[in-house]
Amino acid sequence: MSGPIRVVVVDDQPLIRAGFAMVLAAQGDIEVVGEAENGADALELLARTEADVVIMDIRMPVMDGVEATRKLTRRPDGPRVLVLTTFDTDEDAFAALQAGASGFLLKNTPPEEVVAAIRVVAAGESVVAPRVTRQLLDRFAGRLAPSEQAEQADARLELLTAREREVLGLVGEGLSNTEIAGRLFIAEGTVKTHFGKILTKLDLRDRVQAVILAYDTGLVIPRS
Repeated sequence: MSGPIRVVVVDDQPLIRAGFAMVLAAQGDIEVVGEAENGADALELLARTEADVVIMDIRMPVMDGVEATRKLTRRPDGPRVLVLTTFDTDEDAFAALQAGASGFLLKNTPPEEVVAAIRVVAAGESVVAPRVTRQLLDRFAGRLAPSEQAEQADARLELLTAREREVLGLVGEGLSNTEIAGRLFIAEGTVKTHFGKILTKLDLRDRVQAVILAYDTGLVIPRS
């Protein structure tokens, strides 16, 4: 990525927005390009302002962070979203991941970890361990509406080879590439190749979205 990472901060509390802006302004490779106090204002701002990462509170008036995330991630080349939550087992946190967020941060996350998370997400990765996503899936299975990406997911899985479906299922179980390689008796580089093809064929942004799709399609059955 050339130039600084462009960040928009969305939170209904001015002090929280100011705190993030102050921390991020001290980073040479990050620039805060806007702030908004709710999801609706954020969508309006981002319609005219280019951003790479949005730090999004979940619970806000007018439009909450889950709905705003869903609308943002529908946009071609839209920014990546990091949602803010109070508890890492919050149902809203999983709903935001299901809506397309690339990860979540706890509101008491140390500033240096916030900065690191922004850099990771801007680079195209996620900041939620697949096993944490799986734990959320197991916890809230059956209590949330199917995600929009699941509506045509079964048909999209037909684009995958048998081996790619097998790899996706193991990704959905929260296994790392190294663990998948050991399970399938193949090289880790081969796993990476398969997973790259999975992301491309299914138009997924990152590993978290792959875990969610594996759940949505029934490749992974939530544990009771």
